[in-house]
Amino acid sequence: MKITLLFAGIFLAGMLLPDPVTSQNCNCARNLCCSQYGYCGTGADYCGKGCRSGPCSLPAPINNADVSRIVTWGFFNRIVAKSASNCPGRGFYTRDAFLKVLRDYQQFGRSGSIDDSKREIAAFFAHVTLETGHFCYIEEINGRSSKYCDDTNTKYPCNPRKSYHGRGPIQISWNYNYGAAGESLGFDGLNNPEIVARDPVVSFKTALWYWMENVHWDFASGNGFGATIRAINAVECDGGNPNTVNSRVSYYTDYCKQLGVGTGNNLRC
Repeated sequence: MKITLLFAGIFLAGMLLPDPVTSQNCNCARNLCCSQYGYCGTGADYCGKGCRSGPCSLPAPINNADVSRIVTWGFFNRIVAKSASNCPGRGFYTRDAFLKVLRDYQQFGRSGSIDDSKREIAAFFAHVTLETGHFCYIEEINGRSSKYCDDTNTKYPCNPRKSYHGRGPIQISWNYNYGAAGESLGFDGLNNPEIVARDPVVSFKTALWYWMENVHWDFASGNGFGATIRAINAVECDGGNPNTVNSRVSYYTDYCKQLGVGTGNNLRC
């Protein structure tokens, strides 16, 4: 999972599926989807990410929203302008770097209606604002005090000389996230996690990779901003850290207002 700038880290939770219709067969009825785990059913858990067969809903149809026109220079730099002039993120996080990475993520901000697109963009930047302090921080504050190494994860074993603390716009952390991101994006996440804090393009790639892997589908399914908070840092939910939740909601509400769109329902997790 990832770590917030407020020093709270959590392990990536497994997907919880409703009761399966059949188990591990994928010989589903015509109107049912076979999930990535081999169960038959309907809804996002079955027909969404990883759907193997049946009326799968991904890849979702995309609309004609022009994300680059929504994320204007003014919108992006109003966020940056609220950070101190000596912040390390100044000059590192740029709209140009974001737009360059955006070319590889054509579904980001293009699901549902144009208003839905604006809401997803507002949600993404609300979390980025909270995680980085208005694009101030490239790395987690005091992150090196913990290695964020899950020794039980044998697929992505830790390099004992490396720290997997939060880096980048979404503050990706833990060895299993660095390993998976690197595998998907083409960098050595386990042996060179520092590149996320050195290369702004790689940095934004990890943020959009994490978003599309773990957040986008919940939001595109209409589960509201609250679902994105749970996907980003579930320990804040259910009374875990109401102040941080309120901050995320405040940023989201502000950005929706700037983009001229309502916030929708289910703002809190």
